[in-house]
Amino acid sequence: MNSILDEGRKNIILNLGGVSYMDSAGIGELVACYKRAREKGATLKLLNPNGKVQDLLILTKLQEIFDIFRDEREALASF
Repeated sequence: MNSILDEGRKNIILNLGGVSYMDSAGIGELVACYKRAREKGATLKLLNPNGKVQDLLILTKLQEIFDIFRDEREALASF
């Protein structure tokens, strides 16, 4: 994430489709990435969180912080 932000990219979509499990360290990293993106004037959106990852985002109320999409075209169009 740091290298993407250092390149000056402002619109970032993080595809979580292949992530089947996330623990508190993963949640902490997501929040840290969100914070770094905001500090650099970038926007971070999540794509395809599934099953337990989606449940965890809801449980931690992070779905209120992140823009979450199921369709990549919709995510791209939202920038």
